[in-house]
Amino acid sequence: MWGGRFSASPSALMEAINVSIGFDQRLAAEDIAGSLAHSAMLAKTGIIAEADYQAIRTGLEAVRQEIEEGRFSFSTALEDIHMNVEQHLREIAGPAAGRLHTARSRNDQVATDVRLFVRAAHDRAVAGLTQLMRVLLAQAEHHAATVMPGFTHLQSAQPVTFGHHLMAYVEMFGRDRSRMRDSRARLNECPLGAAALAGTSFPIDRHMTAKALDFDGPTRNSIDSVSDRDSILEYMAAAAIAAVHLSRLAEELVIWMTPQFGFVRLSDRWTTGSSIMPQKKNPDAAELVRAKTGRIFGALIGLLTVMKGLPLSYSKDMQEDKERLFDAVDTLELALAAMAGMIEDLTVNPERMAAAAGAGFATATDLADWLVRTLDMPFRDAHHVTGRLVAEAERRGVALEELPLEALTAVEPRITAAVYDVLGVENSVKSRQSFGGTAPDRVKEQIAWWKARL
Repeated sequence: MWGGRFSASPSALMEAINVSIGFDQRLAAEDIAGSLAHSAMLAKTGIIAEADYQAIRTGLEAVRQEIEEGRFSFSTALEDIHMNVEQHLREIAGPAAGRLHTARSRNDQVATDVRLFVRAAHDRAVAGLTQLMRVLLAQAEHHAATVMPGFTHLQSAQPVTFGHHLMAYVEMFGRDRSRMRDSRARLNECPLGAAALAGTSFPIDRHMTAKALDFDGPTRNSIDSVSDRDSILEYMAAAAIAAVHLSRLAEELVIWMTPQFGFVRLSDRWTTGSSIMPQKKNPDAAELVRAKTGRIFGALIGLLTVMKGLPLSYSKDMQEDKERLFDAVDTLELALAAMAGMIEDLTVNPERMAAAAGAGFATATDLADWLVRTLDMPFRDAHHVTGRLVAEAERRGVALEELPLEALTAVEPRITAAVYDVLGVENSVKSRQSFGGTAPDRVKEQIAWWKARL
């Protein structure tokens, strides 16, 4: 391939470390799209003849069809997807193919291919996040009033509704969707025409190629154009945060499915059995979503490490971006789809949730708030009184609402029977009427707001 400059072939080890066709063939569609736009521009500006452009265009379409049909023979001797396509184009189109690379380098070519790929990955991530949000909304709407314990430190804290809990994840994935959209807007500039690093002396029209590839415009600095991989890093960063949210939800599914909790059941579609214990139903899909988060983290840290010490402009180190990108994209899309499927099929055990919601003196804060509202007691004093009543209930082995009135008045004589109106979990949940709170009416408002935006 480099016969004009080199007199000997590369060693087998050099070929092994240098070749990328094994993974970057995945950029074939993007590479051909960029070449079609580039050749059309070359013809329009008079840099190549119209006849040469027509031969190139016809040949590229033939190459694309061969690749799509699985008939294309990829060669490691040609290093990467760009040279594989160009060489086969020469076999189809003849000498005209040699004019395709006029005013272009593999540096701006690969930068363009990668941006096209990662742009589409952003769009698929937004679609996957949107679908996951839809199924969460459907479950939240169905369970807007289903009481469950809310936790801090994984200890029962205050009663909430299952719908409210699920809506917390809608908020998380909504931010993930917003991050993906912001990142996509930033990356949508076209590097094609930056050439190796300094631009070109040919009278090219970079705005024409940018428009043809649906970019907002061309990049403004040729050095940055070929040395930048921010579009990949931003995608991976957004994907890593989304993976955190997926992993947290997966962890809760795993916990909720245990016999000790028994809050939810996953369908047979998303669980597996045991090779030795016939009673087992394991939440393997949720566990794998939780585990795959590490792959996305690894991809991000790996590429950050590759990029951190590179001088401007292009270095071959950047070839290490693609495998990490492809793995992060595939992992995120699979995890989003799997989680959407699990949530859609999820069934809830409201009785177990309600029973757990009342455990651990979960309405203690409601009692303290009642003391403040009704008796005009300073909150710190109310906190102290409530703590004493919790200790008394614990000593007797009963829930707060099961304490007799004389036990309550023994600690605070002004307490009346009206206090029992706030001690049940249903009443507790209904009382949380503040904006964004867990009261079923507020949850339904949250659901309606998000439905309007999806």
